[in-house]
Amino acid sequence: MLLIEQTIDATKIIPLMLSPAVMISACGLLLLGANNKYSSVVNRIRLINDEKRRLTMKAVDRNFTPEENLRLESTARQLKHLGDRARLVRNSVLCYTGASAFFVICSLLIGAALFQGFTGLHYLSTAAFLVGMLMVFAGVVFGVLESKKGFEIVMLEINAEE
Repeated sequence: MLLIEQTIDATKIIPLMLSPAVMISACGLLLLGANNKYSSVVNRIRLINDEKRRLTMKAVDRNFTPEENLRLESTARQLKHLGDRARLVRNSVLCYTGASAFFVICSLLIGAALFQGFTGLHYLSTAAFLVGMLMVFAGVVFGVLESKKGFEIVMLEINAEE
């Protein structure tokens, strides 16, 4: 009889422990996208910084044309905005990573609560899940702000050429 009860408990415990795994997978997908954005922002910063460096070195040799001066100012503005954008993407990545950690903690607490019979752990696992969801939400907010900042940078580039 005891063996049957343990089997029933195991069939209840495993799905409960795997529920946060769905959120871990979701965070993994969000992290993949955020890391790709981060990589392209960093590459763009390096390219613009290199262009700025080349323009500055030209300035030592001769006078700037108005177009070169305008481009140098544009690169400085873009670099500032790209730095802000990189911070937003970094924050998004940190939120998704933290959320994944809280979902793992939640899963472990669910298992410990069910195996040990501590009802207090149920509250902790619920709290861990909720903190994880709040971190996912914060990551999404940072992602939205980053998209807005990306659009502002594109508009800077367009307006600089006019």
